[in-house]
Amino acid sequence: MNQMKHRSFLCFTISLVLTFSDFAASDDQFVYHGFGGVNLTLDGNALITPDGLLELTNDTVNLGHAFYPTPLNFHQQLNGTVQSFSISFVFAILSVHADISADGMAFFVAPTKNLSNTWAQYIGLLNSGNDGNASNHMFAVELDTTQNDEFKDIDNNHVWADYDGETSKIDVTLAQAGAAKPVRPLLSSTYNLSVILKDKSYIGFSATTGAISTRHCVLGWSFAMNRPAPAIDISKLPKLPRVGPKPRSKVLEITLPIATATFVLTVGLVIVLLVYRRLRYKEVKEDWEVDFGPHRFSFKDLFHATRGFRKKNLLGVGGFGKVYQGVLPKSKVEVAVKRVSHESRQGMKEFIAEVVSIGRLRHRSIVPLLGYCRRQGELLLVYDYMSNGSLNKYLYCEDAQPSLSWARRFHIIKGVASGLFYLHEKWEKVVIHRDIKPSNILLDNEMNGRIGDFGLSRLYDHGTDPQTTHMVGTMGYLAPELVRSGKASTSTDVFAFGVLLLEVTCAQRPVKKNAQGDQHTMMDWVLEHWHNGSLMETVDPRLKDDYNIDEACLVLKLGLLCSHPFVSARPTMRQVMQYLEGDTAIPELTSTHFIFTMQAFTQDEGFGSPNVTYPQLTSSIGTFSSLSGGR
Repeated sequence: MNQMKHRSFLCFTISLVLTFSDFAASDDQFVYHGFGGVNLTLDGNALITPDGLLELTNDTVNLGHAFYPTPLNFHQQLNGTVQSFSISFVFAILSVHADISADGMAFFVAPTKNLSNTWAQYIGLLNSGNDGNASNHMFAVELDTTQNDEFKDIDNNHVWADYDGETSKIDVTLAQAGAAKPVRPLLSSTYNLSVILKDKSYIGFSATTGAISTRHCVLGWSFAMNRPAPAIDISKLPKLPRVGPKPRSKVLEITLPIATATFVLTVGLVIVLLVYRRLRYKEVKEDWEVDFGPHRFSFKDLFHATRGFRKKNLLGVGGFGKVYQGVLPKSKVEVAVKRVSHESRQGMKEFIAEVVSIGRLRHRSIVPLLGYCRRQGELLLVYDYMSNGSLNKYLYCEDAQPSLSWARRFHIIKGVASGLFYLHEKWEKVVIHRDIKPSNILLDNEMNGRIGDFGLSRLYDHGTDPQTTHMVGTMGYLAPELVRSGKASTSTDVFAFGVLLLEVTCAQRPVKKNAQGDQHTMMDWVLEHWHNGSLMETVDPRLKDDYNIDEACLVLKLGLLCSHPFVSARPTMRQVMQYLEGDTAIPELTSTHFIFTMQAFTQDEGFGSPNVTYPQLTSSIGTFSSLSGGR
């Protein structure tokens, strides 16, 4: 695909005119002043507002397309070359943040209206598998304000073109809405579109947005074949929606005479306050952090957002810091701010680089990481706020009623599995989370499970070996090989996910003490019930048999399989998704098989003899698992 990209400045309404000169003879043309009553084909989150505004994206994580409903004949009948055509449209990119938006929008010509298998970072038109393929037969003009290094963008506010050949002329003209069309094109290039566009092709718009809430809107649109596009009357266009807080009323007059003595006293007081304020909000900021741009938040904004990190705003306390609820002063966006202590500068640059990279993750089952701030001896990570808190508090509530129905638990399990599959295989790099557990699974306002807390995550390229050798994570969720070597991998994430499956189904801690004070693991307990033919007795009794037995049995067995002591026996997250969706049957394994393999494991690791009985075996496995500890 040959592309042109333009990055417009946020919250400006701009008119973009493209003229593609070639050869000619057709009468196709239209002009829309707003889209009320217009027959467009919409998909994703695209919609036409009651005022007639075409919104391709709104203020949630989404993707949208809008198509002219019928295909157009771009080729001449005589010689097959692409005819002249002209397009003009007025658009706006609106963000709740004053200096950042995501991901962008594009006008496109495509041979089909089926753009379902596309990714957000490719503006909803392509994916990593077909990007750059000539077989796409697609032409697009991209407009956004975010720099993507993976696409070799020049900067975060630019126009970019890359075309080969010297046959047909392509002009791109950009002007502020309402201004006269400039005589000189913004871009001019030549390329033979006859080898790109198919005879019958659809025209339309595409847009995507991710962690940053951004609206991509089209106000007016005109098109013509073999003639200039009809003029768009700006006075007839719909109004743009308000973004951000309502404007405050202005104070009409505040000027009062000040006596000399009062003035001197005021100046002195201001100097004292400025010095105090600077010390109060002092941050750690070095030259290399300039590269991370809008991902850096000011400590002042975070301080005011959390009301000075007061106790009433405290959401929770973990082994790596405290988490506070806040509202950003300018955008009024709700956030969760995690304060993490750090004692040295060693590795901080690499760590923040990874935080910024993880901030580009976009998936419905992942809590968006918006950015960071450094101040003195601490690091602050800023996330989207999840209104329903963590999964942990719903599994271990004190009342006798079921905190979550089985249907909701199964939905959360599938959502977390989908998020881990994206981290391991679908993103541009492999992401190892390293701390999958209920307290790091957060629930949004619709009770969808989202993976959060990437403070321990690590990245590496697909097909390479992760170099992490420092063991981190939460005891009770650590895979045996991680305890031995300290080396995390996607398989160690799968192990922790297996423990999570058992915990969500049984509402039991991974490791706990019995009445005699001996430790035993939840995995041993579930395996023992399975061996005795009473597997369903491990299901959370608060559900009172109101659950799908087949689904619960699948989750329990899959939890044991994922938390298998042998790495080679564990499935990948791709296979886990297939099992949960019912696309593939889980392997037919018996409790005897698990007992036999665990006997082999304990023998290899020196935890017992090959002739131990099952009760002794569970004690051995429990002893080994106790190295991972409890919570």
